[in-house]
Formats: sequence, structure tokens, C-alpha cells
Amino acid sequence: MRKVFNTTGTCYPDEHYMVNLETRLAAIKNLIDNHKYFVINRARQYGKTTILHALKGYLSKEYRVVFLDFQRMSSASFQNEFTFTKAFIKEFLRATKSWLPLQDTELNQSVSNPSESMDLPTLFEYLNTICAISDKPLILMIDEVDSASNNQIFLDFLAQLRNCYLERKETPTFQSVILAGVYDIKNLKLKIRPDEEHHRYNSPWNIAADFDVNLSFSVDDIIGMLKEYENDHKTGMNITSLSREIHDYTNGYPYLVSYICKIMDENYLYNQNAWTKEGIGDAVKKLMKESNTLFDDMRKKITDFPQLRQMLYDILFIGKSFPYNPDNYAIDMASMFGYIREENGVVAISNRIFEMRLYNLFISEEITNSSTYNAALFNKNQFIIGNQLNMELILQKFVKHFTDVYSDNDTRFIEENGRRLFLLYLKPIINGVGNYYIEAQTRDMKRTDIIIDYCGQQYIIEMKIWHGEEYNKRGEAQLIGYLENYHLKKGYLLSFNFNKKKHIGVKKLHFGDKIIIEAVV
Repeated sequence: MRKVFNTTGTCYPDEHYMVNLETRLAAIKNLIDNHKYFVINRARQYGKTTILHALKGYLSKEYRVVFLDFQRMSSASFQNEFTFTKAFIKEFLRATKSWLPLQDTELNQSVSNPSESMDLPTLFEYLNTICAISDKPLILMIDEVDSASNNQIFLDFLAQLRNCYLERKETPTFQSVILAGVYDIKNLKLKIRPDEEHHRYNSPWNIAADFDVNLSFSVDDIIGMLKEYENDHKTGMNITSLSREIHDYTNGYPYLVSYICKIMDENYLYNQNAWTKEGIGDAVKKLMKESNTLFDDMRKKITDFPQLRQMLYDILFIGKSFPYNPDNYAIDMASMFGYIREENGVVAISNRIFEMRLYNLFISEEITNSSTYNAALFNKNQFIIGNQLNMELILQKFVKHFTDVYSDNDTRFIEENGRRLFLLYLKPIINGVGNYYIEAQTRDMKRTDIIIDYCGQQYIIEMKIWHGEEYNKRGEAQLIGYLENYHLKKGYLLSFNFNKKKHIGVKKLHFGDKIIIEAVV
């Protein structure tokens, strides 16, 4: 069977191209060997289930692993502790039927046919007995705990596990318990009542060890995966260069890495140049257009959590800087969902793909009634010559539109909305053909560098708030540096200037062999 890149469900080494998990599995086993109970809470489609399946096999020589999935239990199972215990023991026996020794007739009868009134303490008496008679130490792994985390009964179940952990010296119990899901256990009360502040961090799972194993893919991880693919297909790709490019877009988010590779693999069937930098760009364009569970969930989350939405909006459009503080509600939520990361002590959008998707989402909310979007859409055909953008004309038309519509607004309005309006103007021009992203290290309240990819061509535009002639000269020098890095001759500078004596318009500046088209509004 031909191996493929998998973006749906669990990955298996004999069916899918995968990164090498050996180092991660060894680190997790070390926690288990030391009797740790812990939670693998990562964002959606981050490889949690894949790592659990791989871990089950990795541990099989030394441990008995009971692998449960709470999605197999219906919502009716969580109505009360009696329905829960009956459903839980059924799933437990299903997962252990090939090896569990239930020679004791009374125990066999009690566990296999639980009474309708079996409560949680009784359930755990049985589980402790099973741990005692097992031929190897038992590991309990429960995937998709989010399926149950809005139920009080699950919190009671956690409390029983906690008691077992605390009494493990006196009573046989699980060697380790591993729970996996998006929500950190400390946030279970939050999920029950997201509007009530005091419920947010009340959890019975304070015995959990920190889980610091990095599940994201490094450049070397991607290189290893692509080497395996190249051995099978002989594409002639530059493995190292493409791995770095994929990582630049995804920051190692497993689903996004696999998706880009999957599209290039599918394109390779009819396009022998699919495994190139341009092929990555094509895959990203497809990703930006499609609806999937990851992006659908992102849209839902920023709707459900207004503070999260506001923070992401301020970072993207205003350039506001937030110190990374996990005790902050919005930052904690965004980090848990995988939307942000810590970079040099401040909050940064976790990867370029998410950034592009969030830009598109926020801008799409304004398109219908936006005179700026409609103005660019009306003039779109003027801006495209062959497969190239006439960026100088785009800036000229934007300056005119901005001056006509927004010049009478106050400084604060322009500071907070100027860059957003330019991106809104740009959207219909490149829509469906090109993409843009922001260089994260330049995003602040004074300066933002935008990189546009359009039909294989790159355009660099520095957008900045005017803060004097010296600052402007530094901006020009920084832009020239970017042109050198991208091997480009021409760059663009868009200044939002509040000086009453400013000269509105577009001019061409020469710096050696480099040209900067500077627009002032």
C-alpha cells in the first residue's frame, strides 16, 4: 500500500509518513516510570491521539496499558455516577479483555455485570483489585477527556483518581494515569460555566505532574519525514530548504505540516515541480480557502471568548504588545487553544498560517459594508499586469481613497485603523491568487512589515506610523535590509503621517541599486 501524509485521525508508521517519535516516547516513559499522573493538553489536531497509540506499543513490554476514549461513551453515560460507572467498566473490560485475569468468580461477576447502583467508590475498589492481580503495572490512558469535561461526574471521577494517587503506598492502583484533551484540567470548571470567574480554576487534579514534552515538529523532524518520502518517490526536492520553508509557515504545528505535505504529494501526481517553494505556496493557498475542523473551531473560539478575540485583533491590526503572562485569562485561553506562543517574553501568534487565517477572518467580517474593500475591488483589473502586481499603482490609489474618505479622522483613529484599512484594500486584489503575512518581529504600534506572495513574486511593504524624519530614515534602511534578504530590487513604504505639513502622495527613492516607492497619507 502506498504511504500517504495523514491529516485525519491517528497516524500509523506502516501507512503514513511520520516524524520519528522515539525521543518523545522515551521522555513520556520516564514520567510513567516515576509514577507520575499527568495531562497531555494540546490544541486540536496536534498529534495527541497518535502519540498515545504509539505510547501504548512502546510500553507494552513493561506495562499493561488500558487505553480508553471518552468519545465512545455517550452523553447519557454522564447523567449520574451510576450510569457513568456502568459505562466506564464496560469500556475498561473491552480494552483489557485479551489479557485481564479475572479468575476470581465473584470479582468476575461483579465487574462484568455491575449493579445499577454501583457508585464511584465501589468502581475504584474493583479497579484497585484489578491493579493488584495484574501481571504487570497498569497504565490508564484516557483520550478526548473534553468529551466529558463539562460534566460534574467527571470531576468526581478525577477526585477518586486523586485519592488513589495519594494512597498508592497503601493500596494498589495505577502506575500512571494519562489524560489527553485540549482543555487543561484546571480549566474544566471554566468550560462548564465560561461566564463565571470564580469557577475558572477550581479542579481536583492538583496532583498532576507538568507535561513538558514538545509535540510540535522541528525542522529536523520534518527533514526526517521528507527523507523517507524522497526515498520512495525520488522527486529531487531540496529536503532541507523545503523543511525550513514548511516550518516557517507552520512553526511545527503537526496538522499544518502534514496538510502542506499532503497537498504537495497529491499535486506531484500531475505536477513534477510540486515539491518546490512554489509548491508550498500553492498548498498554503489551498489551505487558506478551505473550511476544516481546525479553522472552524478557531472561529467558534474567538466568538465564544470575546477577550481572546480582542487580544488577537489588537496584536494583528494595532500592533499592541502583550507581556506573556499565563495567569491572564485571554492569554491562557489563546495558549491552550494553540493560537499564540511566547516569544522573548511577549505574546506572538503561534504560526504564519494562523496569522493569515485570522487576518482573513477579521477582514471578512468588514467586507460587506466596506467602502475601502469595494474601492479596491472596483479597480482590481488595473492592478494586475500578467502575473504581477502593480504595487506602485495600488499605493497611489490607496492614498487617494484614504485621503478622500479618512483624512478628517483624528490621530487615534488612523493609528488604530490605518494598517487594517490597507489590508482591507489589498484583500480583493490578491484574493484567491496570493497571500500575505506579517513579519512577526516588526509588528508593533509603530511599524509592520507585510510580505505578499503573488504568483511566485514577493513584494515587501513596510507600513509605519510617522514618528519624525530620523525614524523614517531608519525605516528606509530596515526595508533595504529586507530587500537584501529577499534578493529584491524594489520595496514599498506606506507612512501614516499626522504632520500637518506632510506631502501626501507617492514618490520614488533610489538607494544604490535599490528602489523604494514611498507613499504618505
